Amino acid sequence: MPSVDRDTVEFRDLAVARDVLGTEAAALTALAATLGATFSTAVALFDGVRGRVVVTGMGKSGHVARKIAATLASTGTPALFVHPAEASHGDLGMIVPGDVILALSNSGEAAELADIVAHARRFALPLVAITARRDSTLARAADVVLLLPDAPEAGPIGLAPTTSTTMQMALGDSLAIALLARRGFTAADFSTFHPGGKLGNRLRRVRDLMHTGEAVPLAGPDTTMDRAILLITAKHFGCLGVVAPDDRLLGIITDGDMRRAMGPDLLTLPAGAIMTRTPRVIGPDALAEAALHDMTALEPKVMSLFVVDAENRVVGIVHMHDLLRAGVA
Repeated sequence: MPSVDRDTVEFRDLAVARDVLGTEAAALTALAATLGATFSTAVALFDGVRGRVVVTGMGKSGHVARKIAATLASTGTPALFVHPAEASHGDLGMIVPGDVILALSNSGEAAELADIVAHARRFALPLVAITARRDSTLARAADVVLLLPDAPEAGPIGLAPTTSTTMQMALGDSLAIALLARRGFTAADFSTFHPGGKLGNRLRRVRDLMHTGEAVPLAGPDTTMDRAILLITAKHFGCLGVVAPDDRLLGIITDGDMRRAMGPDLLTLPAGAIMTRTPRVIGPDALAEAALHDMTALEPKVMSLFVVDAENRVVGIVHMHDLLRAGVA
């Protein structure tokens, strides 16, 4: 058997991969160009649904449908996946009045979808189809058709579902994000549906991580610096909040402030004389991700942020170590 040069094999591999990506990218560009009023009609239909968006599909389209349902649900649109074959054996009961159905089939002729289509007709449920054939059985039965452009499947044989499923996935993402934007869905809303894992940690609220009460290093503006330094050392945050009698934050003292004020009379100076009067602060309802950004992305970089309410009263303090322990960073 003749030997094959390794570099030649790697070159061929990369050529195939780039061809696949180029084919799929061209298809997505073509898909974007086809979007118009029908897409907005589908978004409005999903936005007005009283029940859930029921997403279904068979084979590779089914795998994509399951992911679309998950994306819709995580971005504020109640959704679930129903397997068309299982629907014929009792799962049609999961699809109830008030729902809208999103059915995926590249050919539009998946026989397993027949019972779901009939169910939609029986209960007058809106049916949105994602298909590549306008004259298909599924397209003719649908109330709204999101038509995929004619594009070749990727690879030398052009048979494996690749380009078609990529377009289905991207169109599902587009629907979900258009709905998100239409509803004004925010990062804070997103955190409600993502309480676990790395993403959930980053979307936790500052109030969940901050220190409160006696743990917070606070002193009045007349506190002398000898006492202030003892407080900074005892509280272990490397800073001191200078507050009015009603706990409104007047300023903060950090190592940098003390270095700038260094002199023979430092220990007798009042805290109010050397404090930074415009400290960086954060609100208790801000996301932990925002606290991380403010500590690390803004200048000067800091290790702690005082947490204040709408009246600028101190309610806590959050430290970089709190974010690290919580898995935010």
